[in-house]
Amino acid sequence: MQLGVIGLGRMGGNITRRLMRHGHQVNVFDVAPDAVAALAREGAVGADSLENLAAALKPPRIAWVMLPAGRITEETIATLADLFAPGDIIIDGGNSFFKDDIRRAETLTPRGLHYVDVGTSGGVWGLERGFCMMIGGENAVVGRLDPIFQALAPGIGDIARTPKRENFDPRAEQGYLHVGPAGAGHFVKMVHNGIEYGLMQAYAEGFDILRHRVSAHLAANERFDLNLADIAEVWRRGSVVSSWLLDLTAAALAESPDLAHFSGAVADSGEGRWTIEAAIAEAVPANVLSAALYARFRSRESESFADKLLSAMRYGFGGHVEKPAPQRGVP
Repeated sequence: MQLGVIGLGRMGGNITRRLMRHGHQVNVFDVAPDAVAALAREGAVGADSLENLAAALKPPRIAWVMLPAGRITEETIATLADLFAPGDIIIDGGNSFFKDDIRRAETLTPRGLHYVDVGTSGGVWGLERGFCMMIGGENAVVGRLDPIFQALAPGIGDIARTPKRENFDPRAEQGYLHVGPAGAGHFVKMVHNGIEYGLMQAYAEGFDILRHRVSAHLAANERFDLNLADIAEVWRRGSVVSSWLLDLTAAALAESPDLAHFSGAVADSGEGRWTIEAAIAEAVPANVLSAALYARFRSRESESFADKLLSAMRYGFGGHVEKPAPQRGVP
């Protein structure tokens, strides 16, 4: 299939590469000409403007927007909507707020345009591992895009198959799923990221407890000088707490046991806050997820080993580089 990809950052570039590896023709645009040129050398068709990208796509056109949530995504989708014609499809694969997806779909549908939101997980490893995708949109449109999702998804791989799934959607075990109408994809991804906050916080606090067992405040016979890198490694092998996040933790500790190159000021990218807002709206208790979000706020005022480990995990899966902490009261 032919499609356009707008936004060639850490994930957009690798989405393009993975699609090309599976034989799809990808036209690309980014405000950074060097990013376009780099992918053009790998086989993509570069464009120097959204107008030229839209003109190069064959109807019915497909554009995948992979930009940060907020104004840049809003403006890009609005521009594409003016350039596209009835029957064309606009996909937002970033981390937009799900209510924005609902509004966009309601605005675009009367114009004959189709809108699909794709919550995309996989970070900087997606090129090799594949991307897990949670998809919102019309049934027929999502079905038409299936070859794209198949190419991007991880596939079954070597993960053991879950028993008694015969009557469930087979796409889920391939690593992608149509979860509902417009907005549903990013809603599921939003909660996914809220859970991610909680899992990361649990690992970070647990390893911080292990690290401080050598404290002089403890009785001498209760002090243990524990090797955290080795503990992380042994937990990866058959433990019930094994996970990709633990894999990243083990790698970070093996490289730098004291994590000295991390400050421990942990950012939040929005989805954690939105998850808590959803929990409040639904009157659903979310004690762990709320605490994990607040811990990130606190990390910007005082650092700890746990916070450094959170930063290390974020860098490991997403290439997120620490930023200076905002002033208190500034989100």
